[in-house]
Amino acid sequence: MTASDTVQRLQRLPRALRWVIAARFKTVGLSVTPVLCGTWLAHVSGHMDAALATLTALSAAAIQVGTNLWNDAADAARGTDTDERLGPPRMTALGLLDGTTVRKAAGLSFAMAVLAGLPLVAAGGWPVIAVGLVSLLLGYAYSMGPLPLSHTPTGEVIVILFFGVVAVSGTAFVQGAEMSGDVALAGLIMGLPSSAVLLLNNHRDRHTDARAGRKTLAILLGVPGARLLYGLLLLAAAALLAALPAMRALPVAAMVLAAALLSMAVWRTPVSAALNRFLPLTVFYQALLLAVMVLSALAG
Repeated sequence: MTASDTVQRLQRLPRALRWVIAARFKTVGLSVTPVLCGTWLAHVSGHMDAALATLTALSAAAIQVGTNLWNDAADAARGTDTDERLGPPRMTALGLLDGTTVRKAAGLSFAMAVLAGLPLVAAGGWPVIAVGLVSLLLGYAYSMGPLPLSHTPTGEVIVILFFGVVAVSGTAFVQGAEMSGDVALAGLIMGLPSSAVLLLNNHRDRHTDARAGRKTLAILLGVPGARLLYGLLLLAAAALLAALPAMRALPVAAMVLAAALLSMAVWRTPVSAALNRFLPLTVFYQALLLAVMVLSALAG
């Protein structure tokens, strides 16, 4: 299918659906699942607050959507998204949404994150303010500034920290749970597959990214290295489950097997649009990790 065919197909979609594609709602689970994990940990400690959990999920999702929209407009302005792009279509680059309007929508999404976060600040104090400001700054800096983070090999580490450790720990903290090594470990487990999603995106886009001057981790590692790291991220998340309390060997083995199957499938897939099918599967894998945590705790 040519770029012209893609544009014509997308033009026939309702405008609202084009916004859904631009916001990349398929991967918003990467924001919500860690919040659910932190909420579960708060529940285990006897401090769960459903209202605060909902607001945390809304704020986290709004930051991710705002980052995605800002990236859609910014990459179009930089000329990074071209007709050769293998990933999901970018609405601004294809001329299906106006760049200025997309940036305004990103700003509105960031504003929603701030509004949803106000009660969280009241509950958690200055640490919540610090985390919120850094998260918003990273959302902007991912695509903007003299050296956007999306052009560097730092993205995967940032994702592990903020979509994993910080998201899970912050959610539990706001609801009154005590911080512990198990909370941080659960955050790391959640962050690893999120990082794998970013790595997979950059692995798929390595050719156009390289021409645009980007130096992502996938580019620096090369094709075999990126494939190997994707598998290691998933396998590490599964293996770390064994260090959590009440975790049983069988569910850990099942998640290791799932990680191995996904990894082998990605390894056999050439750098092409065919890699896109593994993005929702990796998001689902993250959700399965949380399900295994919860079910093992309940069974124990």
